[in-house]
Amino acid sequence: MTAQAALLPGGRLHLSHGPIDLVIGADGARDLAFRAGFDRFGTILSELTAELPLLRRPVGTKPKGKIARAMYRAALPHADGLTTPMICVAGAVAAEVLSAMVDAADLTRAYVNNGGDIALHLTEGARFVVGIAGLDGRSLGTVTIRSNDPIRGIATSGQGGRSQSLGIADSVTVLARSAAMADAAATRLGNAVDLPAHPAIRRSPANLLHDDSDLGAAPVVTHVGPLSPADVNHALNAGATAAQGLRDRGLISGAALFLRDQHTVIGLPETLKPLTKAPEYA
Repeated sequence: MTAQAALLPGGRLHLSHGPIDLVIGADGARDLAFRAGFDRFGTILSELTAELPLLRRPVGTKPKGKIARAMYRAALPHADGLTTPMICVAGAVAAEVLSAMVDAADLTRAYVNNGGDIALHLTEGARFVVGIAGLDGRSLGTVTIRSNDPIRGIATSGQGGRSQSLGIADSVTVLARSAAMADAAATRLGNAVDLPAHPAIRRSPANLLHDDSDLGAAPVVTHVGPLSPADVNHALNAGATAAQGLRDRGLISGAALFLRDQHTVIGLPETLKPLTKAPEYA
């Protein structure tokens, strides 16, 4: 299987290779940037596969590859004997493709979206508008990221994502200095929204569901039954406490956490522009 590329409406580029699926936008020397992004993209899967056994082990030995080292750095603050560098592989891949584009072309604004984990490039005066919404499309509003803001990464994790989760959050969206940092934090916060030992929540060892899971025998959530409003509030409070801790350590700029019909926000603007449906970007 080789890397595939296709142009999408709106001047966007779609890249796919095995499990990696990117949507890319760029303002400026777009054609040159897209070619550079595609060239780098074609090498990523083999680069990661070469160190995959190490990347699936808890954070410890530093890997050698460029993307693997970025994963290691972003995962290191979350090291707990269970967390692996795979916690932020999507964000690190997005950031590396974006870096190749920016190095090759003069761009005023660009993004690489890897399944909802987004790396941003903004030059002076540029901005990126991200919609914050739950899995059901329920919108909290938008956050505008400007060139002088420290945020260059956005990530979403939770029960509706592509990976296994130790927690029960429907979704958690995080803004951070890099896409890899946002990805790692979103996963951790999705895990933190939880109700340990609640009878409505079923769990199973991760490796019984997927024998190649980097989580090993850790109990991942397989079903969330009925929860009372008080249960939901308790779980979100646990996530909010964890989010505030990450923000105090400088690991995130802000987060929005969703569970059932409730949500909580940490570090994001108190007033967000209401939307009927949140856009992916603007």
